[in-house]
Amino acid sequence: MSSPQDSYRHGDADPSPQQLPPMPAQPAPFGLPGKRPRVRSRRKLWIVLGSVGGVLLLVILGVVILVNVVNSATNQARGLADDFTKKVIAGEVTTAYDDYLDPALQQQLSKEAFISGVKSLELDNSCKPAYTELKVATENGLKSADVSGQITCTGKKVDLAYRFEGTNDLKMTNIKLRPAG
Repeated sequence: MSSPQDSYRHGDADPSPQQLPPMPAQPAPFGLPGKRPRVRSRRKLWIVLGSVGGVLLLVILGVVILVNVVNSATNQARGLADDFTKKVIAGEVTTAYDDYLDPALQQQLSKEAFISGVKSLELDNSCKPAYTELKVATENGLKSADVSGQITCTGKKVDLAYRFEGTNDLKMTNIKLRPAG
């Protein structure tokens, strides 16, 4: 009897060696000669993205600065109007006249006329101001603020309109306080 090995030795059977499928070509390892994989440069993409990001950052910064400037002027005008109106309501009319009225307005409106006009409104501690319009502008370094609204008291309302102007300190250049009608 013959063993399978014997038949192989004698050539009785034709057991051909198993052939493996061909190996796919592998890229050459780093540093060895061979074909390098093509790397696309993304330099242009980063330049464009960086430029767009820079412009976007500048726009956002400009908007933030603009909003702060407008809000600052608006808050200043609202604060002046509040302080002045609270003094008038509290009966501190002389202080309101001296501290808030521009000298040019003081020449047009005497302190006595201002005091008697405010007293004729009969304002008391039930009165509260409410501003319906607040416009702020700056032109050639001159700031201006127009404030209008009403002082609401128990049983009556008083219309108010103020104009403040100045370069640094805003002073009242125009005033209207009269019963709502």
